[in-house]
Amino acid sequence: MNTVKTIRELRAAVARARSDGKRIGLVPTMGNLHSGHAALVLKAAQRTDFVVATIFVNPLQFGPNEDLATYPRTLPADQEALLQAGCHLLFTPSVDEMYPHGMDHQTRVSVPHLSEGLCGGSRPGHFDGVATVVSKLFNMVQPDLAMFGQKDFQQLAVIRALVRDLNMPIQIIGEPTVRAADGLALSSRNIYLSQEQRAAAPALYRAIKLIADGIQRGEQDVQALRAEGLKLIEAAHFRLDYLEVRNATTLLPTTATDPDLVIMAAAYQGTTRLIDNLHLTKE
Repeated sequence: MNTVKTIRELRAAVARARSDGKRIGLVPTMGNLHSGHAALVLKAAQRTDFVVATIFVNPLQFGPNEDLATYPRTLPADQEALLQAGCHLLFTPSVDEMYPHGMDHQTRVSVPHLSEGLCGGSRPGHFDGVATVVSKLFNMVQPDLAMFGQKDFQQLAVIRALVRDLNMPIQIIGEPTVRAADGLALSSRNIYLSQEQRAAAPALYRAIKLIADGIQRGEQDVQALRAEGLKLIEAAHFRLDYLEVRNATTLLPTTATDPDLVIMAAAYQGTTRLIDNLHLTKE
């Protein structure tokens, strides 16, 4: 696996792979990798001949009071994990390489509707930052496919929409959330949790699953199920951001006739914001 830091080096390496007839896969990340990221790389390696991973902590998607400065940077460990997972090329650009004219002068990509509410409501401008950096990475690499985890369900919906609306010839693959044995969704931010908070954190998934199980049993009162889920979240001393049942395609509030649903939650353990979801189809 080679590691490059400039767009010129990245494009040259991808061009060589392309000239050899190789199919290109892309796995964008912000680093501090866990086994969920490794699963994305492994799946990309199964579907393509040349896997590019990127590590870039993107300032555009962080709000003024968020954890940009303290977001964990673990490049040596990340390089080893990517090598073991089958990555061929790692791109680790600087902020100046990605935004050479400064972020205030950077053209922005905005995906309306899907970016609004839920995490977009709590983190204004976040998804514009995501859509912008992902668009830049897509243009730099021009992959045949790109892999993203379903834990960031709203992010995945935003990326699917920008690829569709901007006519990018890229296949977007969403991979299931990787979880710890107790159900907690793996996240780079889990490292912030104290021992006590880590023990309480799986309650978020249990609340989501309680709602999903009720819907699968045919219960019609979604709000009553949500109230039961809220009890689990509150008992674990979470500070709730949102707990919603949405249409999995539009992310609008669910209706009685929606067959394809996603239960989405965000909540804080201390100062650490955790998100999770379950995607289900009514039987």
